[in-house]
Amino acid sequence: MPSNLNPLGALPARFRRQRVLIVGCGDVGLRVARQLPPRLKVIALTSSAERLPALRRDRITPLLGNLDDAATLRRLAGLATRVVHLAPPPSHDPNWRDDPRTLALLRALRLRSLPQSLVYGSTSGVYGDCGGERVDETWRLSPNTPRSQRRVHAEGQVRLFGRASATPVHVLRIPGIYATDREGGTPRARLLRGTPVLRREDDVYTSHIHADDLARACLAALWRGKPQRISNVCDDTQLLMGDYFDLAADLYHLPRPPRVGRSTANEQLPLMLLSFMSESRRLDNQRMKKELGLALRYPTVSDGLCGLRS
Repeated sequence: MPSNLNPLGALPARFRRQRVLIVGCGDVGLRVARQLPPRLKVIALTSSAERLPALRRDRITPLLGNLDDAATLRRLAGLATRVVHLAPPPSHDPNWRDDPRTLALLRALRLRSLPQSLVYGSTSGVYGDCGGERVDETWRLSPNTPRSQRRVHAEGQVRLFGRASATPVHVLRIPGIYATDREGGTPRARLLRGTPVLRREDDVYTSHIHADDLARACLAALWRGKPQRISNVCDDTQLLMGDYFDLAADLYHLPRPPRVGRSTANEQLPLMLLSFMSESRRLDNQRMKKELGLALRYPTVSDGLCGLRS
């Protein structure tokens, strides 16, 4: 990739032999790997032997290991100079409030020479319901679900690791991820099912980020992120959830979804979807732009759903 197209710009010679470890190499992790310069070695932790050939085809060195089995993580010690941690906490126990996977990873990284930087992909759900207010990184945390509470625990452990080891750590708080080439990455399937959205007086604000822009944010934080810092990662869209689905319906030439009141939604919709409809906030992305220097390729969901780049 020519340096003028690389999100990191031209890397100094001292970076050419760097080794980047991606933990949680799903869709976004693969996008991170594909945007790295070929001269960097990319390593991905995977618990699936079936994924090894596909990762190798992407010029990624796979390493078998399981975040739920600490003994398999010892080989990670001193392996990488930089780490991108995108693996989610376990979800099998709805009452679990901690993230043992992140703890296991950090313990393995402490065993030998420490990475030069670590980026952790968290969630904007740690803010909870903010009543539609514009939220920057100083907003108090008020997680309403076990899923977001586990993320708060992981953030705390990652930042503690950074302070204790003097490793530059950067936390990215991520909203809804979308992309036309991402499985389930657009509202099309939900629109085809006719799933209702809330009527305007009950509706909530949501934020979004295109998967490619998120991958670029991970790389920017990996090299340019201030140590022990948090950044919201989102585009410039300011839309109520229902308006987002109306926009997508119009772009796809599909019927707009029906609107229902909150009481009706509580009776008709699954709990996971209702949890997203119970929190309203508009993320502020100025720190991402000013400190990480990230210029969005898809500044609005309209751009991203149409595949238009800025």
